[in-house]
Amino acid sequence: MQRGRRTLLTIKQRNELIAAVSALLEKMIPVEDERQTITVSKPAFPEMLTIKECAALVSGLTEHTVRMLVKQGKVKYIRCGEGARGKILVSKDSLLKYLSAVCA
Repeated sequence: MQRGRRTLLTIKQRNELIAAVSALLEKMIPVEDERQTITVSKPAFPEMLTIKECAALVSGLTEHTVRMLVKQGKVKYIRCGEGARGKILVSKDSLLKYLSAVCA
């Protein structure tokens, strides 16, 4: 029983074969020149301010007042760092909404 003999292609022959197959495929399947672009928007993260930045943002607002608003839960905030000594970051939108409601 005789086995089939494999034919080895040279690199040049292989590249020519690939080019020929690619040309045939391009004729059979229309290739669009324009590529579709997908635009991914960045998620809108709230702007966070430190206590000092909050006090500097609004004239007449003290750091103590901002701390009291945080303690009373009247503005949204997060605490960065470990434990009770972590830095407090206040949501700018929350602070401005609260102040506009109170001052209106």
